[in-house]
Amino acid sequence: MTTRSPATTSWPWIVMAVAGLVTFVASMAVPPDAVQGELSRIMYVHVPSAWLAYLAFFVTMGASAMYLWKRDLKWDRRAAASAEIGVVFTAMAIGLGMIWAKPTWGVWWTWDARLTLTAIMFFVYLGYLALRRTSDDLQVRARRASILGVLAVVQVPLVHFSVVWWRTLHQPPTLLRPEGPDMDTSMVMTLLIAVVAFTVLYVAMMVKRIELARLEDEVLVSEQTAMRRAAGEAVTRPSIERGTA
Repeated sequence: MTTRSPATTSWPWIVMAVAGLVTFVASMAVPPDAVQGELSRIMYVHVPSAWLAYLAFFVTMGASAMYLWKRDLKWDRRAAASAEIGVVFTAMAIGLGMIWAKPTWGVWWTWDARLTLTAIMFFVYLGYLALRRTSDDLQVRARRASILGVLAVVQVPLVHFSVVWWRTLHQPPTLLRPEGPDMDTSMVMTLLIAVVAFTVLYVAMMVKRIELARLEDEVLVSEQTAMRRAAGEAVTRPSIERGTA
């Protein structure tokens, strides 16, 4: 078994810290919104969190498809790692959205199309993670999860375009619009900086989670091998004593 140097194992943590610091500084430097005031600063974390959830679930879909094609467990580990990160940032997007909604809409939650579909997506990917716990056979687990990982991604465009396809309380797109962003240039630049920082954060988190997933698989295989060996040793060959004439 090979060991990694402290520099190799610690750099993702440094990247995560730097990405978080960049996002915080950028969001504090931009002027507040003329209507929502300081509350608008939530946008610089809420929107990148939603973007990261989209990215993570698309990576889960791609890695799941690669596993079904190659049958290589490294792709399953990548799919699982990305799904976990996606669930975390979906929860963050929902939570920050609720904090933003209370002073803006007057309620913490409403069964708006965007909110409802996002909640469904969150629970579907929680189900994906739960499905991975239903078997200790790595190949069986990977096959089941990969099928769901490919199919579940259909929710991402439903969530994203829900504000266009249906009349909802949630505001329509303000950045990705055919006629251009409906935001001040400084706010657009700050939001793009935050999105880039969160994307770098995602890459660093993926590196650490994939490494952990590989170690978890090695421990599981080692435990299964030890159990089979112990069970085999418990079965002894019968001996036949010869009687004396």
